[in-house]
Amino acid sequence: MKATQVASVVLTAVIAVNIATSVQATEMPSEPRGGQPPIGSKPSVENFSEQVTYQRAFEAVIWSMPAMIKYGMRRASIEIGAGDNVVCAWSAGAKPLLETLTPNNTSPYVTSTTDLRKGPVVLEVPKATDKAILFGQVADDWFITIADIGPIGLDKGKGNKILLLPPDYTGDVPTGYAVVNSPSYILDFAFRSIPLANGKPEDAYALSKKIKMYYLSELPNPEPTKFVDPIDTQWSTLPRYDERWFEDLQEIINAGPIRERDKFMMGLLKTIGIEKGKPYSPDAKTKEIFRRAAIDAYYYMREGYIAGVPGEMVWGAKRTWRDVFYTDPDGGFSWDTEGILDYDNRAIRNWFNVIYFPAKVAERPATMYIDTPLDGDGNVLQAGKTYKLTVPKDVPVDKFWSLTVYDMATWAFIYTPEAKPGLSSFDLDDMKQNADGSVDLYFGPRAPKGYENNWISTGGKTPYVLFRFYGPTDAILDKSFILNDVQLVE
Repeated sequence: MKATQVASVVLTAVIAVNIATSVQATEMPSEPRGGQPPIGSKPSVENFSEQVTYQRAFEAVIWSMPAMIKYGMRRASIEIGAGDNVVCAWSAGAKPLLETLTPNNTSPYVTSTTDLRKGPVVLEVPKATDKAILFGQVADDWFITIADIGPIGLDKGKGNKILLLPPDYTGDVPTGYAVVNSPSYILDFAFRSIPLANGKPEDAYALSKKIKMYYLSELPNPEPTKFVDPIDTQWSTLPRYDERWFEDLQEIINAGPIRERDKFMMGLLKTIGIEKGKPYSPDAKTKEIFRRAAIDAYYYMREGYIAGVPGEMVWGAKRTWRDVFYTDPDGGFSWDTEGILDYDNRAIRNWFNVIYFPAKVAERPATMYIDTPLDGDGNVLQAGKTYKLTVPKDVPVDKFWSLTVYDMATWAFIYTPEAKPGLSSFDLDDMKQNADGSVDLYFGPRAPKGYENNWISTGGKTPYVLFRFYGPTDAILDKSFILNDVQLVE
């Protein structure tokens, strides 16, 4: 054997002996590395069952926000004697009795709900007249638009027969219909019936009464569509932020279907007694926890809406107005995008205080909305204070503009003796205008002297305001038009 080989063997042997000696010399540890909390740790709560119930209930409220608002609209329709395929058509602009999120009072609403578990439904949308036009959305049980209606919608304002098919429908599909495959069994529509330049609210109401809705199985002789006018009826769709939230959630889950994206949440809900097709029977302690979770979730979402505003949501540089049509990364409003269901943003940015978004924001949308909970100094609007908004003479719209004031607690109309939740360009002839043609709109507990017709009562509530552009032109769409901030008067 060569000398170099001998040296190598010797060195290897020495290393092996040293390693063996080192291993033998290592002291045996008393605990494995990891596998338990730090020595001396204790649970931070005494009752894990109650803690987990609260945590999962809290998240369930935020997750189910859009579905809960949609269910509330169905619940309200049934409560006033409407229901499946019965059309609620307001004969005039809504009053505060319409208890829903951020409605408008300028154009009559028309809405209906249906249950596709009973079969496909035909929705006949009438064509626009020279005095009025319909626009709005048909939406699924999670408030995702499945068909836009109006000039840029499925009907193009020319009328259409729409066939709404339930999930996984395998029956015959007749010809002559615009077919819409619904991802859910429970759905509804909400349209605005808009009077045109030479039209009046009664013309808009007359157009809404031409809608027809019936089950496909009723052909060839469907029953005439039934209409209900809720103008003087309390129509309460608002979410119930207490233990009843979870009663409604059980109904939502039962109606199904369960989407792939929501299976994880189904697992969490099962652990707190909410499971598809199973009895819902929480005990008194669980109901108390549910109540606390719903209340806390409300305040969490409210704080998130008021405080945390993404920069791209702001309408114009250094302004307090926000773009209501703030979309998810895919340009829609589901927040179900590649790799994430962002239900936190889904609730706080869209569905906590606003409803009925289009499927996508069109390149030239029929309406644009901006809102704010803040005055021009960035302070949250306050109850008992008077505020002013100066609207320029020529707002760049083809149709009209409106300002509506809501209660920041409910995001619904405020009950006041005046029953006047908003003002619009339709009211200009009755309002005092400035020398340059602009108009000062006031909202607060009392009307400034001489500006009674320019004033919206806040009834002692904390106001939140929304400005609508109907028929926005280029200056709105490219945001070169800047609306003045709301100013504190006193």
